[in-house]
Amino acid sequence: MSKRPEEIIRDEIRALAAYHVPESGGMVKLDAMENPYRLPADLQVEIAHLAETAALNRYPDPAAARLKSRLREAMQIPADADVLLGNGSDEIIQMLIMAAARPGTAVLGVEPSFVMFRMIATFCGVRFVGVELTADFMLDVERMLAEIARHQPALIFLAYPNNPTGNLFDADAVRRIMEAAPGLVVVDEAYHAFADATFMPRLVDHPNLLVMRTLSKLGLAGLRLGILCGRKAWLEHVDKVRLPYNINVLTQLIAEKVLQHGDLLRQQAAAIKAERARVFNGLQNMPGIRPCPTQANFILFRTTAANRIFDRLKQRGILIKNLHGAHPALAECLRATIGTPEENTRFLDALKDAVNAA
Repeated sequence: MSKRPEEIIRDEIRALAAYHVPESGGMVKLDAMENPYRLPADLQVEIAHLAETAALNRYPDPAAARLKSRLREAMQIPADADVLLGNGSDEIIQMLIMAAARPGTAVLGVEPSFVMFRMIATFCGVRFVGVELTADFMLDVERMLAEIARHQPALIFLAYPNNPTGNLFDADAVRRIMEAAPGLVVVDEAYHAFADATFMPRLVDHPNLLVMRTLSKLGLAGLRLGILCGRKAWLEHVDKVRLPYNINVLTQLIAEKVLQHGDLLRQQAAAIKAERARVFNGLQNMPGIRPCPTQANFILFRTTAANRIFDRLKQRGILIKNLHGAHPALAECLRATIGTPEENTRFLDALKDAVNAA
């Protein structure tokens, strides 16, 4: 007789809910923190030529040397820092935890934050310690320091700006955490293009600091490219658990090409930041809506009827993220990605109607 799933699949995996991506066909898609702008036509033609001539019959460069060189220039990565690439930041998080997963190891993060920190720790059989943020979604430094002393985590993950709250943590508080950490502190800068703040230059001063980034929020979410920067003494071991050829041929070619157009990416980021200010102002002036300060490409806001408003927006063809029920601190919270001006206007108009109807 064949065994049942509960006899084979680990208990903690069976208890998980899979990461859910809702159907978005035909919707104004403001739920996933994507860049709403397509690449210009002439650049699309160049990319099409790259795809036509790519050696798809060959494995990609396992070291992605040319792409790494372009990333160093585009992201101002310190010369003495090493670079490791992943199939999105998710794979990098998994590599880090797998490499550090000694028996009894703890991984520490804050909550609410990026759900994959806890989920991937669970995948890897590692204990995750979540430290609650303050009521205004800032670091509770004294509690963080106490939990670090108690659990001695091998890894600490901090999203900067934080997801889903959108705010930047106090840089001095992060420094105190780095100084107290017995292991590595991974600062996830997925939204760095919208934040005007970074820990990248501090890699030279803090040997236990790693900075993680992605191209997803810059307009290349479909490529799935994550970047990890830090001391070679750490990354050379993390690289050992990286699956061979994890960055495919097209991702390497297209990312390298698009990164040559830094001005375009900066212009798009500036347009998103300008729209962010307009949307924030619109939310702030809407009765029953309390937006949270943000330095990302999305806005978290609190309502009095999140589920009803979310459903009414969907009926109007607007898809945002409903975070009500995801964490106690996110009760009655919704999150909207910043879209194009037209999409944002549709969202604000629909939200006003939904609030009035609620």
